[in-house]
Amino acid sequence: MKKHGENVIELSGLKKVFFTDEIETHALSDVHLQIRRGEYLAVAGPSGCGKSTLLSILGLLDEASDGEYRLDEELVTHLDGDRRAAVRNRRIGFIFQSFNLIGDLDVRENVELPLTYRKMPAQERKQRVEEALAKVGMAHRMRHYPAQLSGGQQQRVAVARAVAGQPDILLADEPTGNLDSKNGEAVMDLLRDLHRAGSTICMVTHDPRFARYAERTVHLFDGRIVSEDSDEAIAAEMAL
Repeated sequence: MKKHGENVIELSGLKKVFFTDEIETHALSDVHLQIRRGEYLAVAGPSGCGKSTLLSILGLLDEASDGEYRLDEELVTHLDGDRRAAVRNRRIGFIFQSFNLIGDLDVRENVELPLTYRKMPAQERKQRVEEALAKVGMAHRMRHYPAQLSGGQQQRVAVARAVAGQPDILLADEPTGNLDSKNGEAVMDLLRDLHRAGSTICMVTHDPRFARYAERTVHLFDGRIVSEDSDEAIAAEMAL
């Protein structure tokens, strides 16, 4: 197993409570988690256990009710909206189950869009987009629109959009959920290749087949981490 660097993400006592009318829902309760730079982590568990809520907080799309979240040792738990957006745009890449591509934009424009928010020079944007699409095998579809692509192709474009910004960490929320098994495995192979090239990946999945692609899996139940599997633990179990 390859060596990893320091923790890029550290969560301490993280909680998330949702209030609706008179109902109080504890989506996350006292979550402690560290993700090392260059690690491939899977977050598994049944529907409604808090997986997507955890990923939203990691991606600064949502804010924890309590506890601490440090990104590269910087406390980011309660940043204001503008600062959260700036950190998110520069440091975090997202891969969603529903692809979230914009139908009126072609493949190139979809991948380029997040880079325009950085006020990146046009030539650099062009190079980043071309490299990202080549990496996922979609450079030949650059002028196509999402409706002209299969589900597997759309997810590849979504991966390209996520990696074009060269983020510190890739967050994938059920990236194979809307794909058949063949396309799902192809996307998982792509994520594995990105990880081998140095990307830090945190993936939410309910499918044990895809969780095995990761080096470590934490299991959530009722908003708490209840167990953890790792390469070392699996190897030790097989040696018995």
